[in-house]
Amino acid sequence: MVKRFLKTISRLGLLVLLTASSALADTLSVEPDRTQLYQGEVLTLTVKGSMKIDINLNNLFNFDLSQLPSPDIEKVEPDFEILARNQRYSVQTVNNEMVGEITWTYQLAPTRTGTLTIPELTFKDASSSPVTVEVTDGTPPNQPAAARDSFIELAADKAEVYVQEQLVLTIQLFFSGNLIRGELSEPEHPDAIIEPLGKQREYARYRDGIRYRVVERRYAIFPQQPGELTLPPIRFEGQARDASGQLRFLRDRQELFDVRVKPVPDSYPANQTWLPASQLNLTDEGLPPSGELQAGANLNRKLTLEAVGLPSEALPALPQAVPDAIRSYPEQPLRNTETTPDGLRSTLQQVSALVPVQSGEAVLPAIRIPWWNTQTDELEYAELPPRQYAIEGGSAVVAAPMSESGPTPDTQPEAIETAPSGAAGVSPWFISSLVLAGLWLATAGLWWYSRKRQAPASNESHPEDASERQAFARLKAAIDDHSAQTTGLMVTWARLRFPGQTFVTLEDVINFSGNADLATAVRQFQEGLFSNHSMSSSGQGARELTRCLEALRNHQAVSRNKAGLPPLYPAGLSN
Repeated sequence: MVKRFLKTISRLGLLVLLTASSALADTLSVEPDRTQLYQGEVLTLTVKGSMKIDINLNNLFNFDLSQLPSPDIEKVEPDFEILARNQRYSVQTVNNEMVGEITWTYQLAPTRTGTLTIPELTFKDASSSPVTVEVTDGTPPNQPAAARDSFIELAADKAEVYVQEQLVLTIQLFFSGNLIRGELSEPEHPDAIIEPLGKQREYARYRDGIRYRVVERRYAIFPQQPGELTLPPIRFEGQARDASGQLRFLRDRQELFDVRVKPVPDSYPANQTWLPASQLNLTDEGLPPSGELQAGANLNRKLTLEAVGLPSEALPALPQAVPDAIRSYPEQPLRNTETTPDGLRSTLQQVSALVPVQSGEAVLPAIRIPWWNTQTDELEYAELPPRQYAIEGGSAVVAAPMSESGPTPDTQPEAIETAPSGAAGVSPWFISSLVLAGLWLATAGLWWYSRKRQAPASNESHPEDASERQAFARLKAAIDDHSAQTTGLMVTWARLRFPGQTFVTLEDVINFSGNADLATAVRQFQEGLFSNHSMSSSGQGARELTRCLEALRNHQAVSRNKAGLPPLYPAGLSN
């Protein structure tokens, strides 16, 4: 019962507004919190009105909040934008009459600068007087900038740039009080690439003795068209509570000056990638400065192009030209872009496996990349000088190059077979072949002598034939595993399969076969080892190489039989 009574009394204040008599308010006052303000600031307008009320208990429970009266505040548009509105009321007795007083609070944002007028407002039959407000596009007279509740400051590191040159834009939002919500827009333009430079920074700073909280954001802007770059204004809208706990609306806008965008200079080389940067460096590593190279040596050359003020996608592909005496197997280029407070830093890295394959003089050509120095406003070149080498050791068949990380169990370093060039260039493989051939001849002689004394059974097993089958099985397994040992295993198998030949290099085996398909298969398999080919293409190359080797194995055996030569092994062991 008591709760119901209290609830009824609490509704009485709202009811009196709905049961007001036709007698209207005596006054309607309009009070702005200031008459001079900056365009981005928010004006707080307080409107007060009163009216006589008549309490009718029959209507006590029949009120509707939507029927509460309010002044015609929409008259302030379009000079002001109404951001928020609020109202409160009180009831008091004046001369034995019930009088209700209503206070409306509006948050208004000016939409233009100049002298703006809040027109006459009406509430019932009462009217207010017009109020004049001065809105400026800078700091209001006699008011320091730091006295504002919030404001934006914009700064650019350059007043003019070349097309596609980096422009660093800094946005600082100053605000006081405890920010409850806020929205800060980002720069945008249809003819510019805009990249944020890391996360926003937050810190405190004093202005005219007032402590402000600051949100700072930085952006790298790359204009794509010459002319004038005009960015839309940066806007901020938010709410904050001041020291007294009052909720205030914060709003500001700031526009950057127009930036002149210059075209590509006429002195820049035609048909070259336009590179406007503050720094550009080209370096390489992995090769001896100059001198001698050994045929078949595995070398890794790493070219690195570093730029300040450009994204990595803007850097051109690095040249891959090499002389005929050197084979090149480039990997996929690596691009990386790093964001710093001062802008973008990028790198382009190209790693290539270089293998000398022919003796003689060889020159790696110079590399010369033009770029435009935006600090000195001049054309410059990132250069690497030519490198001249003397390749020794005859011709070579390429084996897998060593990676910088060292060999893995499946890619152990393999000796390179080279053709001897003079006494000083005799290959260890040649000496090993002679030793193996001598051992094989001794074994064959013992076998022939034992055969004359005792006829072997048709299914007798011989270690030479077993060694050839095992060698071929190991060779096929290495091919299937895409192993770098394939080159050496191929020569080893050929010596066992065709003992009458003195194979030293893989080219000797290819020349002996006379099969162009085998040469092509070997080359494709080697490229699969040294380049980043897909697994499907590498698998196809392995299958083609295996097919060619099996054909060589079977064809040579048939050819010898047709020529009337005695079989190398007894009939039961020839397959």
